[in-house]
Amino acid sequence: MQPLSQRTLNRRVSAENIWLERSGAGRITADLERPFEFQVLETEEQVGAAMLNELIEYSQTTDRDIVMILLGGRGAQTMYRLIRDKAENGDLDELLGRLHVFTQDALAPMRMANGLSFVRDFERLLGEAFFSRVKSFTPMQTDTDDLESSLDAFLEKLDSLGGIDIFFLGHGPEAEAASHLCYIKPGCGARFDDVAGIIPISESILEHHISKFKAGGSAISAEDEAECRRATHILTLGPAAILGAKKVVQSIVDASTAPAKRESFARFVSTELAADREELAEQLDANPGLWIRLNGNMTSYVLPDLL
Repeated sequence: MQPLSQRTLNRRVSAENIWLERSGAGRITADLERPFEFQVLETEEQVGAAMLNELIEYSQTTDRDIVMILLGGRGAQTMYRLIRDKAENGDLDELLGRLHVFTQDALAPMRMANGLSFVRDFERLLGEAFFSRVKSFTPMQTDTDDLESSLDAFLEKLDSLGGIDIFFLGHGPEAEAASHLCYIKPGCGARFDDVAGIIPISESILEHHISKFKAGGSAISAEDEAECRRATHILTLGPAAILGAKKVVQSIVDASTAPAKRESFARFVSTELAADREELAEQLDANPGLWIRLNGNMTSYVLPDLL
């Protein structure tokens, strides 16, 4: 695969949003006329076990290294605890030894040591044994004055490893029952070929981020929260990364603490995707959670309290 530095990666500005796009990167692989399907499991423990099984089963389809995108917040916490236990027992050594792990979004600028950083939360949940056994771990750097160059380096490494194998995603609620993926927000102008972006932060993003970390049990100091509230931008993977992933696994387990997800998910499921490309693009910009429905190899796990 040709390195990113030798490809065409265009910088595009939409309002205050910066997008890094690659021509032809965002290709639809799903049947847009097919109703969205999801699996309802009874407990968060069952969802976590199912997600881990998705990773294990994927690893059995290939003997090469695997690129995995971690999900922040509540959605994958039970899976991470299961992985931590198995890593400490040596049960996943062969798989972890082939695993290249990346994050999918980050608030910036912010110290990497901040308790509201996804990196610190991943360390807490996955444990030292996991990080000592994986082949590599690459977070989005948030403690730099040059966020764009940092994001470009992140993408270059991701691309050099052959792209995304398995992408774990959640579902973020937005106003008017819309939704976001990663932090692709409604009205941010994301397009099919956008691999990643830098978008201005909003009050709703900050509140959602902080509340889900608190609900998940993260240790957060007053200093950490104050610094987080001073963040100005979000680094995020874009639609092309979601569309290009070989496997997507969604989990939604926190409707009880984020009740807005119920109405948002109902709209997400019931929306009929337009066949016309321009009309579809408008739907996606208004409700970016829909991007996940364009990947033809995806599985969604939810709890009964979402419905």
